[in-house]
Amino acid sequence: MNKVVIVTGGSRGIGAATSMLLASKGYAVCVNYHSRTADAESLVTKITELGGKAFAFAADVSNEDDVVKLFDATEQRFGQITHLVNNAGILFTQSRLVDLSLERFNKVMTTNVTSCFLCCREAIKRMDSGGAIVNVSSAASRSGAPNEYIDYAASKGAMDTLTKGLSLEVAASGIRVNCVRPGFIHTEMHADGGEPNRVARLSSQIPLQRGGRPEEVANAIVWLLSDEASYVTGSFMDIAGGK
Repeated sequence: MNKVVIVTGGSRGIGAATSMLLASKGYAVCVNYHSRTADAESLVTKITELGGKAFAFAADVSNEDDVVKLFDATEQRFGQITHLVNNAGILFTQSRLVDLSLERFNKVMTTNVTSCFLCCREAIKRMDSGGAIVNVSSAASRSGAPNEYIDYAASKGAMDTLTKGLSLEVAASGIRVNCVRPGFIHTEMHADGGEPNRVARLSSQIPLQRGGRPEEVANAIVWLLSDEASYVTGSFMDIAGGK
């Protein structure tokens, strides 16, 4: 069976590292992005230069119509979708809950949770020969991210619950659903939260005494998607340096 995967939020950070690694393993990769056209196209160029198969597709994965278009375009390009990585997500500037606006809270939930729901639903409709899904949550779902990102943590907690429930619904159909929960990883997302050097500041609090790399998360995602993890579903892999 051809391995065809969609990676949402695939143009940077963990998504980009995952797209690169999947392509090197023989997957045909759709690099989904929202607005970073240059980054997505550059990544696709790197993949194809190395002999891989990939294309970039712009879609707001919190929008139902965009999700259908994303899946249709991928199947038209590569054939039946067999794998999905739900990596798209946002966070905003560090804040206590009392200071959060409803607009911000709803935006985080829609971008992080609704997108996961919509893409999972669309994938399951098309995976009539089985498949695998990995949802990218966060160690924040365990810590709650007080005084910083409670809204983000809440959205990741919802992704955890969705992962568990869905894995039980579709197991008999040969579809596996698992989750990775990265901790302090060196990505651009910390700049989105207002503190680009956050990982360096907090490294001393991590048992392994350092932040993680996107490639280390990608390794876990790719293993969970692979046949090597064929007896693993409804599971959570914390990639957080022991934190």
